[in-house]
Amino acid sequence: MRKHYSFIQLTSLMARLRGPAGCPWDRKQTHKSLLKYLREESLEVADAVRKGRPDHLCEELGDLLLQIMFHSQIASEKGRFSIHDVVDGLAKKLVRRHPHVFGSMKLGTARQVAARWDDIKKMERALKKQDRARPRRP
Repeated sequence: MRKHYSFIQLTSLMARLRGPAGCPWDRKQTHKSLLKYLREESLEVADAVRKGRPDHLCEELGDLLLQIMFHSQIASEKGRFSIHDVVDGLAKKLVRRHPHVFGSMKLGTARQVAARWDDIKKMERALKKQDRARPRRP
């Protein structure tokens, strides 16, 4: 076992666990079979926050990250998306929804930021809906 693992190494570990020589239990899991663990781990994160226990929170966030890694690995195996797509999508969303940090917009209060976040989210949904309604070329 290493002293420290990187995110890339974690991605490789997850692929190995789900691979042909990996763990039978891990290979058997599906998006649906993992839902109960996703809910459970989310609740345990919330509990650690409420109790103010940073050491416990760190562990529970790791357990929640495991669920994200699991779902991403399953999707990757099916050719849908990878954990790298999840990370890229999140980074792009953070940049788009923080024009006051990554652009020229000026917002001074948390309330203004939350309102702008909601406005941007509504615009993104409208654009997605428009995009889905467009006829596709063969």
